[in-house]
Amino acid sequence: MASPARVPPKGVFVPSPTFFQPPPADGSPAAVDVAAQVAHSVFLARAGITGIVLLGSTGEAIHLTRDERVALVAGVREGVGAGYPLMAGVLTSGGLADTLEWLADVAAAGADWGLVLAPGYFGTAASQSSLASWYARVADASPIPILVYNYPGVTNQVLVLPETYPTLAAHPNIVGCKMSHGNVSHHVQVSLDPAIDHDRFRVYSGFGQQLGPIVLFGAAGVIDGMAAFFPKTVVRLMALALALAAADDSTAASGSAAEIRRLQFVVSRAEEFVVRYGLIGIKEAVFRVTGIGAFDTGRLPIVGKLPDGEWDKARGLFLSEIEKTEASL
Repeated sequence: MASPARVPPKGVFVPSPTFFQPPPADGSPAAVDVAAQVAHSVFLARAGITGIVLLGSTGEAIHLTRDERVALVAGVREGVGAGYPLMAGVLTSGGLADTLEWLADVAAAGADWGLVLAPGYFGTAASQSSLASWYARVADASPIPILVYNYPGVTNQVLVLPETYPTLAAHPNIVGCKMSHGNVSHHVQVSLDPAIDHDRFRVYSGFGQQLGPIVLFGAAGVIDGMAAFFPKTVVRLMALALALAAADDSTAASGSAAEIRRLQFVVSRAEEFVVRYGLIGIKEAVFRVTGIGAFDTGRLPIVGKLPDGEWDKARGLFLSEIEKTEASL
């Protein structure tokens, strides 16, 4: 009898940006910087981050070759050690063979789970039952457990509906989902659905802005880009939210509730930086805050840096409070 699929832990995962070396003078694509990737991963692990997601949307997986994807996962696995939770994005257009090849590659390189993007080439032409069947086919053949990655913004608005998740969660090799959309009701419905075994199916949001509310109603955590450069604050908020969610007597956790409210405001305000400046902003912030990598390199079309003076402006608007909080932890 096969052993049960490993379920990812509750907590804060970081969708790591991919680090690139400075671009060559001849205009050829910048090479992947595996050493910087490892250094950033170790920085996050030491800061208390639960696990890392490589090759996601923030990781520009679609800009990487197959060999580069494998090298990144293998390098980070070696750097963080065998037991540290490591998830790999699987971003294909929906071809079953391509998806399974990608999963086989990252599994062999050391990933514990595959975060599989919903097939979106044909957009909303796919029915909910077809989406569930596609994920079942992937999960049947995947060498590692998978999570459903629902990001309508990059999949022609494909949205996995709450009523579809019990079917997905019943598959023994589907162990969770990441919802990269702002519908909090969907997060809460799936997190509380009595038809789902929540000990073996985890719900994560792609937005730290939603951490407190969704965790208090049963979600497992977040896969949050802003935690790539201010990890300790998000980790602290997560710990308090989990503790409050588990408390039987709300009065016993009243002090924690006050700190949760404060930290959720700090995190939500800082997340506005990510909303406004996107991936280029994340890469620049990681460099400026941690000193790891370089922010003015990458692969077209996601290259460049913030306009002159914009970092100082954004820092004052969105990041001043979280900088102070991070320094205190």
